[in-house]
Amino acid sequence: MQISGWGRYPKIDAEVNLPRDLLQASALVKSDGLLIPRGLGRAYGDSSLASRVLETTNLQFFHSFDSVSGILSCDAGVSLFEILKVFVPKGWFIPVSPGTRFVTVGGAIASDVHGKNHHLDGTFGQHVISLQLLLGNGEIVQVSPTENTALFHATCGGMGLTGTILSASFRLVPIKSSEIIETTIKAANLDAVLDGFEQFGASTYTVAWIDCLAQDENLGRSLLMVGEHAEDGPLTVADKNPLTMPVDAPSSLLNPFSIKAFNALYYAKAQNGLSTRRRSFESYFYPLDQILQWNKLYGKAGFMQYQFVIPTSAGREGLRQILKTIAASGQGSFLAVLKTFGKKNANYLSFPIEGYTLALDFKVTEPIFALMDQLDHLVLQYGGRLYLAKDARMSETTFKTSYPNWQDFEAVREHYHAIGKFASLQSKRLGLA
Repeated sequence: MQISGWGRYPKIDAEVNLPRDLLQASALVKSDGLLIPRGLGRAYGDSSLASRVLETTNLQFFHSFDSVSGILSCDAGVSLFEILKVFVPKGWFIPVSPGTRFVTVGGAIASDVHGKNHHLDGTFGQHVISLQLLLGNGEIVQVSPTENTALFHATCGGMGLTGTILSASFRLVPIKSSEIIETTIKAANLDAVLDGFEQFGASTYTVAWIDCLAQDENLGRSLLMVGEHAEDGPLTVADKNPLTMPVDAPSSLLNPFSIKAFNALYYAKAQNGLSTRRRSFESYFYPLDQILQWNKLYGKAGFMQYQFVIPTSAGREGLRQILKTIAASGQGSFLAVLKTFGKKNANYLSFPIEGYTLALDFKVTEPIFALMDQLDHLVLQYGGRLYLAKDARMSETTFKTSYPNWQDFEAVREHYHAIGKFASLQSKRLGLA
């Protein structure tokens, strides 16, 4: 069957296998041929694409939950959506959330996902107590920060290249309400929004929408959205069905003119200064999940998400040069999200380093590849790197320059029978064995 990442670029024909239990999964791994584990396919590029795929979505059972410590144990195929449906009404929330609920636990660990609270709480992998991993020789081992430690740090953020995650235990966080108190700060330019991130650095959740087509004195104008869990209110999960994008949008829908108009309207509708409101957690954390298959908005050719991080020391100058390059190209992004990262963790290929991260969506067109090559050069110049879970075209040189622990990662893979068994289109492109 034909599969792709969430960006729908590239698309490949693959043999997709859905084992019903651990025995079938082990037998599949021990059979001849390379493969890659895959969850719900929400990695944007080609990190979960291969000619043979092991889908974990049949492995979707809860094992145990400790209502005192908040420790949940479940299969890797359980989605964050399923966890939220069950545990938000009980007063618990996931410790770190990406921008979509439709991610499996295994995918969250393999991508070492981050959220709006990274500056305080780190990545998802930093909240994992232990996990069960199916190795390339069919053996199943327990992995944790204290057991098979190197394998743990290679697996969190390892994009499925160390083995197939079968289950995991991690700690949920207590909440008193399912609502979020959101404060929106209108920032006139890049310096203003970065000052805002510093001012609200003690807040639990911070994220900014940024107008990547604004120029001159408006360069980097943004809406900074700060969030805290409400101290009172309902503990509910929305029960209405989201809308669905039924067909591919015309390729001409998202163009520099429509994006510029949208950005101007979106920025203008926000009140000047500072405003506060209560929101459901769904609308604060997962606005795009309100439209199923929203990736069809970019048309049949698909899109690529370009997400980079650059260190704090180079952040203002680096972001300024990158935004100038994007604005000058006219190849605007419909979605542009800016966040801050806290300190780097010990995981070999985990994306975050202390600094600023910007995620941009670009419709697949011929000129966009040249623009992204320009951006790669700037990201490396300022000491940054690209996110593997979003990547569909990074070069081997860019990867190996910006991820200095890649050789240590490969040594762990060799020791634990992963080389010659687990590989993806991305890993081959990046020069991993």
